[in-house]
Amino acid sequence: MIHFPTIHQSPLRALALRLLAAVALVLLIVMIVYIDRDGYRDVTEDPLSLLDCAYYAVVTLSTTGYGDITPLSETARLVNVFVVTPARVLFLIILVGTTLEVLTEQYRTNLRLTRWRKRVKDHVIVCGYGTKGRSAVNVLLEDGFDKRKIVVVERDQAALRSAVAAGLVGIEGSATRSSTLLEAHVKEAKAVIIATHSDDAAVLVTLTVRQLTAGKVRIIAAAREAENAPLLRQSGAHHVIVSASTAGRLLGLSTSAPPLIEVVEDLLTPGQGMALAMRSAERHEVGRSPRDLDSLVIALVRRGKVVPIAEPRDLTIETGDMVVYVRDDRPTPAAATSH
Repeated sequence: MIHFPTIHQSPLRALALRLLAAVALVLLIVMIVYIDRDGYRDVTEDPLSLLDCAYYAVVTLSTTGYGDITPLSETARLVNVFVVTPARVLFLIILVGTTLEVLTEQYRTNLRLTRWRKRVKDHVIVCGYGTKGRSAVNVLLEDGFDKRKIVVVERDQAALRSAVAAGLVGIEGSATRSSTLLEAHVKEAKAVIIATHSDDAAVLVTLTVRQLTAGKVRIIAAAREAENAPLLRQSGAHHVIVSASTAGRLLGLSTSAPPLIEVVEDLLTPGQGMALAMRSAERHEVGRSPRDLDSLVIALVRRGKVVPIAEPRDLTIETGDMVVYVRDDRPTPAAATSH
């Protein structure tokens, strides 16, 4: 099931409000008729009781109109013309409006689904919206990735509601199932981020994605244990992030070299000061050494492989290289003032 980001009222709340409005309208007409009950005639020739007034209001507003109680005086007829008749129309609108709203919402959802299926392409699929999945999405958004091109696959309804509330398209289901990934248009995706809660699920999702896409879609997987990283790579993952070992290294740095952990946190935390970034090499930079650039370059990406700038010493930038550098990620004064 595909969930689109939207803000809507609870169906039960909407139905309750309509029911209260209909009951209030009936009670209003009952009160009006009861106040002017002497202006109405019953076929039994008996004076109208409160029950008779309620009966008249219900059959009149529902357009049944048996005719056993009729307005006789001019006042009663004027009330029917200017009060009861508009109330009858409003009553029908309240009743029919609920059905129309449901049909309209279904049509709108189907229309959005059809439009989304036609346009979805080069998107990123995030399998799992836990702590790792949310962090990955936040990084994508901070780098300027279009929110409409992020699709979250999650079977936990609470996590899925959180993703939809954040403005993302959510697909309810298990990412280990081919049908769920096909619903997410995995074949047209740019990348698949696997952030499941367990390594065995990550391996199964990786195998499923590779089978469906024939290895044409980039797969980035997170593993809890380092011993499972080779298995994920053999399963088809292009990149594997080991959370346990990474956390262990950071803990070690915080003990042996405390300032380094602050630098790493600064690089990984957006808006704090420094951030890792990557861009295409510009034409005037081709042939120059990465050390001569104004930016603090730490590596080059050449034909899909990372080339550190430490060696060789005569390394120069070539056409098509991607430059990995450290950028100033502090908020501008104007942005800080606006916040």
